[in-house]
Amino acid sequence: MRRADRLFQLVQLIRGRRLTTAAFLAQRLEVSERTVYRDVADLQHQGVPIEGEAGVGYRLGAGFELPPLMFTQDEAAALVAAARMTQSWVDPAMARNIETGLGKILSVLPPAARVSAEALALYAPALGLDDALRARLQTLREAVQAHQKLRLHYRDVSGDASERTVRPLGCFYWGKVWTLSTWCELRNDFRGFRVDRMEAVDVLAIRFQDEPGKTLADLLRQVKAEAAQHKVWEQKPPTSTPEPGSGAS
Repeated sequence: MRRADRLFQLVQLIRGRRLTTAAFLAQRLEVSERTVYRDVADLQHQGVPIEGEAGVGYRLGAGFELPPLMFTQDEAAALVAAARMTQSWVDPAMARNIETGLGKILSVLPPAARVSAEALALYAPALGLDDALRARLQTLREAVQAHQKLRLHYRDVSGDASERTVRPLGCFYWGKVWTLSTWCELRNDFRGFRVDRMEAVDVLAIRFQDEPGKTLADLLRQVKAEAAQHKVWEQKPPTSTPEPGSGAS
């Protein structure tokens, strides 16, 4: 990789994260950390507002803009593949946004790259979710984004019905089903619920603020800790984000 290309990619990696370590940059760019330190110092000397220091991490200062990006032919094909696959498994609003966003990307490609990307022989027929489930997934996603509490009418794997008031934290896709990870006010703990087992979802006029110990970041740290302790995360996810065959408790 040419050094100019590496510097450009380095800025892109830093701008896409809140805090980026030299170790992460070195791994992604396939260079040593010493090379990263030298490249960052050179960029700072050229006026790129990279903040931070070695051993802590870097972030890009506000107001810095790069020229518009141009995708390679392979990158454009990858975006088309991702869009086609994703559209079959997301809610209607997001599927429409994927379609319009992809159209904007394709419209600025060189003609040859656009034709090649659109001719990609990779498809994902819309067989995943029925309309009712798609609509529910949209309700859940919007509640997560708005920090809005939900009341779930749920039936678990044993057929037992329950009603929960939850803080929705994130939607997780397992290849066959979606689950909603939450902070459950009944259990006072993280719980996961399969979207296809929700009999009804009521969006409450109650917004919640992030609290220490009850956030998505806390849940992910718990998952990581359980994985490190048991070394079985890939085979058996923890109950906070239950695998498709299980039910919330």
